[in-house]
Parts: sequence; structure tokens; C-alpha cells
Amino acid sequence: MILEYFKIGIKNIRSRKIRSWLTMLGIFIGIAAIVALLSLGQGLRNAIDEQFEKMGRDKIIITPGQDFGFGSVAGQEILTEDDRDLIKKINGVDITSGFLYKTVEVKYKNEAGTTFVTGIYTTGEETEVMKSMQNWKTAEGRDLSKTDRYKVSVGCEVIKDKGLFKKGVALKETIELLGKEFRVIGAISCVGNKQDDTQLFIPIDTARDLFGEPDKLDMIFVKIKEGYTPKLVADKISEKMRKDRDLKKGEENFQVQTSEQLIEVFGSILGIIEAVLVGIAAISLLVGGIGIMNTMYTSVLERTREIGVMKAIGARRRTILTIFLIESGLMGAVGGMIGVIIGFMISYGVELGAKLAGFSYLSVKISPWLVLFGISFAFIVGSAAGLLPAIQATKLEVADALRYE
Repeated sequence: MILEYFKIGIKNIRSRKIRSWLTMLGIFIGIAAIVALLSLGQGLRNAIDEQFEKMGRDKIIITPGQDFGFGSVAGQEILTEDDRDLIKKINGVDITSGFLYKTVEVKYKNEAGTTFVTGIYTTGEETEVMKSMQNWKTAEGRDLSKTDRYKVSVGCEVIKDKGLFKKGVALKETIELLGKEFRVIGAISCVGNKQDDTQLFIPIDTARDLFGEPDKLDMIFVKIKEGYTPKLVADKISEKMRKDRDLKKGEENFQVQTSEQLIEVFGSILGIIEAVLVGIAAISLLVGGIGIMNTMYTSVLERTREIGVMKAIGARRRTILTIFLIESGLMGAVGGMIGVIIGFMISYGVELGAKLAGFSYLSVKISPWLVLFGISFAFIVGSAAGLLPAIQATKLEVADALRYE
């Protein structure tokens, strides 16, 4: 019997093709927006989780200022080598590393470009911690060593043609940084975005001389010993740094965060953004629902005599109600299917655009539950929009309906 109701609903929709398509417009715009946002959001969440898994759960990040970020601004305390020495002595700390960076002009042959130059620690263990935190590895050549002075490792975009320069820089060639020549001894694997992939890495002592920063650090990385809890070690670091700086709890001019805390922070931010955007997209669904309601009211008026005939031959109110609800639900479901397809097309378009722009982190994740959610939700919206017109149809008197012109 239900199958017959669906056949009647499909027949009625097909008999009013143009009106039905216009009615479904708001539905599939809303569903397309929701599906695109949720698929991109889930893809971004997965990418972030993947990056943090590569980083490892045994890492702690210390940054200057009260908001997580790079570097410091006027009036803010900075991180220093003294802070790093203090952290080294804390129970549970295994290895400390970090970096100092600055945006500078880089010259190669007759070209000049601007990029980040990062000073890093060059002993084996310190370099490995830096690599795991930044998620890169040496693809060509070798790592910087403790004896290197004016040597540089470059991002993958620097060695590519039409990357940072028109012609890529080859290993053993020289580039100029702030009036000093550096020999390229290694190339870093692609990270996935232009900023990181055009970066240059030099020994931190050399960076201090070039930048005129004898003690400053922009970030400190900590790898904890096996068997220790990252959160407890992070609390000890905060306590020691507060005491060293003569600060009370809550007055910190630095941030100490574990990788798990960072995952929570990014997850919360993404959740808020998704909720706001989905809320905006839901307005389209509301408009679509109103459109279906209007169409169903019109349908009730057009089919008044038909409803009268159905009642006259014994159709019950529940039967008429079901027919109208399924018809309106089908309009929502068809709009939902189209919306799901358009939503994924938009998602893949954004992903392709991001990759062409150099951001490979963003990826679309198609999940069956999202497809099912989009279609089911649209069906529910359609059915809910058709409820009042359907109730009106069931209340028509047989004699009045048969006389209706």
C-alpha cells in the first residue's frame, strides 16, 4: 500500500514539473550548502588529527603571549634561551628544541623574493623533534649539522621551477640572505602549503647574528620522557616559568599547551564555525520548506474534486493525509538528492582550488551517513512543510469537494 502512495506522489509531482522544480530550489540550495560545509569541515578535522598524530602525543609547545601563536608583539614578554635552559631541568622533560624566524628578502641570481627564514637547532635529537613538530623530512641532500655556519635547507617550492624563483635552486648553489651567501645543502619535503614550502632553514646561531636577536626564541618544543603524562609535565613547566618570571597563576605571559590540548582548541574553533555556517544554510531550508507548503496548499485547491471523489468511494482521512505527506516528502527528498550531489561538487571544487593555491591539507571526506542525512533531512523538512495542507485536505466535506470548480 505504501508503494502505491509513493507512485501517486511521483505521478503528481511529474504532472507539475516546472512548479515542482521551482519549489525544490530552496531545498537543494540549503542541503548543498550543509553537505559542502560538513564534508569540508570533516575533511579539515581529519587532516588536523592526522597532522597531530604525526607530531605525536608526547609533545608540548611553549609560545610567548597569552594567545597561542607565533612570535610576540610590542609589550609582550618573549621566550629566551634561559627559558629553554629552565625547561630542560624539569622532571619528565626529555628533549627541548625550538626556532627563531623572520621574514626576509632572499636573492638568487638576478631574482629576489620574500619568505620565512627559520633558525633551528642542529644537533640530531633537537632536529628530529623539530621535524616531527613541523611534519617535514629531508627529501634531498642532508640535514644541517652542528658544524654548519652559512648553509641552508630549503623548502620544496624553492627547488621547483616557478616556485619562489622562476628557475628552481639546485643543491650546492648559493642564495643570498641579508647580504650573506648561503650554500644549499638540503631540500625539505613538501608540507602542503606555500608558506611552509618556501621556507628556508639555517642554523640558529647564524640566525641570531643575521637577525640581531642574541637570545630570543619564537617557540619552544618539548618532547617528554616515556611514562610521563604530558598534561602533568606541562603544568610543571607553567609553574616553573611563573616562578622564574615572578607571576601569579592567571597572569602568564606565555602559553604551555600539549598536542592534545591543541587538538581540542582547533576542534572547538571548527565546531563553532561549522555551527554558524550550517545555521545560515538552514535559512535556505526554511525558505524551501515554505515553498513546499505553498505548493501543497495550491495542490489541495487544484485537487479538491479529486479529494471529494476519493472520499466518496471510501478513502479514509488517514489515506489522504498519507498521500499528501508522502508527496511533499518526495519533493523534499528529490531536492535533497540534488543538493547532496551539488554539495559534493562544491566541496571538490573548493578542495581543487585549495590544492592549486598550495594548500594540500584540505580534503573532502564523503561518508554514507552524510548522504543519508542530507536526503532524510530534506524528506522530513518536505513532509513537515506539507503537514498543514494535508490536514486541510482531510477536512474537506465530500459534497463541498465534489461541487468545487
